[in-house]
Amino acid sequence: MKKLAARLWRNQIVQNAAALYGVQISRKLAPLIVIPYLARTLGPEGWGTAVFAQSLGEFIVLIIEFGFTFSATREIARNRESKQICGGIMAGVLGAQIVLSVTAIAAALIGSQWIPLLRDNRRLLMAGLFYAVAQGSMPLWFYQGMERMRMAASLEITGKLLALGAILTWIRSPEDGWLALLIQGLAPAISTAAGIVMAYRTIPFCAPNRGLIVDAFRLGWPMFVFRSGESLYGVGNAFVLGLFASPAVVGYFALAEKISKAMFGLLNPIRESLYPRLSSLARQGGQDAVGLVRVGAVVMVSGGLALGAGVFVFAPALVRLLMGPEFAPAVTVLRILAALPPILSITYSVGLQWLLPLGRDAEVNRIILTAGALNLALAVLLAPRFAHLGMAAAVVCAEAFVCFSMVRLVVRSTSLFRNSAFAVTLPEWTQ
Repeated sequence: MKKLAARLWRNQIVQNAAALYGVQISRKLAPLIVIPYLARTLGPEGWGTAVFAQSLGEFIVLIIEFGFTFSATREIARNRESKQICGGIMAGVLGAQIVLSVTAIAAALIGSQWIPLLRDNRRLLMAGLFYAVAQGSMPLWFYQGMERMRMAASLEITGKLLALGAILTWIRSPEDGWLALLIQGLAPAISTAAGIVMAYRTIPFCAPNRGLIVDAFRLGWPMFVFRSGESLYGVGNAFVLGLFASPAVVGYFALAEKISKAMFGLLNPIRESLYPRLSSLARQGGQDAVGLVRVGAVVMVSGGLALGAGVFVFAPALVRLLMGPEFAPAVTVLRILAALPPILSITYSVGLQWLLPLGRDAEVNRIILTAGALNLALAVLLAPRFAHLGMAAAVVCAEAFVCFSMVRLVVRSTSLFRNSAFAVTLPEWTQ
């Protein structure tokens, strides 16, 4: 047993997963302090206003990322032996992100004129834009592709700790919502700057040019379509709800959504560690990729079911402990959203972790875009009448549609569930 444990620990995937769990611990422990502190300090209305601006920032993050989290990770993983090619990929992505940042900021400044909550609070808007640029530009994709997650983990953990200390020191009243959002952009800003500098210590510097930028856009476009569709039923829900409901109602929904997704986030290190290796193995073919997906699916789905059940049972205690009695309306929302961890665990482990490495981007995009349209339609139909409860129902319906469609596509068109009926065997790389 000791020999098996030692062999597994020496495996790079296990080491990367451990590093990513360090990141996830910091991502989860910091919010466990920050979110209750901000909710109690800002109150439901102030908290909802800050979350509304942050949700707009998350839309801009998706534009700046432009799917590079998947496409650039995949290209780095496939070409990691060539420093010259990796340098070109880095230059193309950074150049594309500069273009996207300028465009997104200009559009947000123009569009905010028609949104009173942002038009009347310019500091909140500017803080949201800073958060978006810092978060969207993080070069985590480079370290994932190179399977060198320990360095990236160290940078992010340091930034999180600095931001946590700043929030506890300077946020004192409901009027400080804009400052809280600005501080939350500090952690990714530090990680972005340090990560880019350290990346160029291992690859040659290459100035962005038109050809490299166009290549980055071409490779990222399918994943941008995927991420854009996903945003309609993922990161932008609080923003959509804010168009129909009061800031306090947005605060109730955002609290429940953050808790539910934070629970599923405990499984992210497994997903993020497997994806670059699967991208490499899928290109080579063979049973190693199939075996790795099957092992990952068993682990993630089991974890998703346990997390979802825990959220449903302990929802009242979680809301009361973290936020206090003012946020009692969030309990019902949280119980509805407790369905997300099991659903997402199936979607990612069986669907995305298998389909994307195989290059099935087009089919995945069709599913995601359809789900995004479904979520938006249900939100417009349900949110004006049922507020936060209607928005939660719309989200669960959209995620369930994605899950069903992904599994259906995998069963019909790939060999994942064939040969020994989903038998779980350790692939050669673990031995």
